[in-house]
Amino acid sequence: MSGTITVRRLGSREAAAAVEALTDVLVDCVEGGASVGFMLPLARDRALGFWRGVADAVARGERALLVAEDGAGRIAGTVQLLMALPDNQPHRADVAKMLVHRRARRAGVGQRLLAALDAVAREEGRTVLVLDTVTGGDAERLYARAGWQRAGVVPKFALMPDGTFCATSFFYKHL
Repeated sequence: MSGTITVRRLGSREAAAAVEALTDVLVDCVEGGASVGFMLPLARDRALGFWRGVADAVARGERALLVAEDGAGRIAGTVQLLMALPDNQPHRADVAKMLVHRRARRAGVGQRLLAALDAVAREEGRTVLVLDTVTGGDAERLYARAGWQRAGVVPKFALMPDGTFCATSFFYKHL
């Protein structure tokens, strides 16, 4: 990884232009064992389709998409704030697809993404955030360090990319 990390929110055109680079991050994370909704082998076309859908949701104002870029301008990580929720939850948002490329791990990228995400959530008037993550994984420790509260664990909630079960921890944060 080169240089400093910059975190920014992408607009709809930028999100559409970043689909290839975001696909690279997603494929890397899944191949590295991250349980983020995809199974191995992850076809590039499937990952591209996912990111095109995200870009469309950004254009509709349903999601905020943040990226962390290294000094060379490469996307090193990403996270999303899902804001298209029921009418009785205008104060809440879901955090999704917190991904950090393996080449950028342990360099503070996740922490920077979470801090920026909090700021975007506040700008959007969201005061309660929720997320889920693999129990016992590195991300769980990151969320706890960032002030998230663990609400509970559901055993066998999801599958790892290789098809084995994993427990999932649910977290919330009040801003």
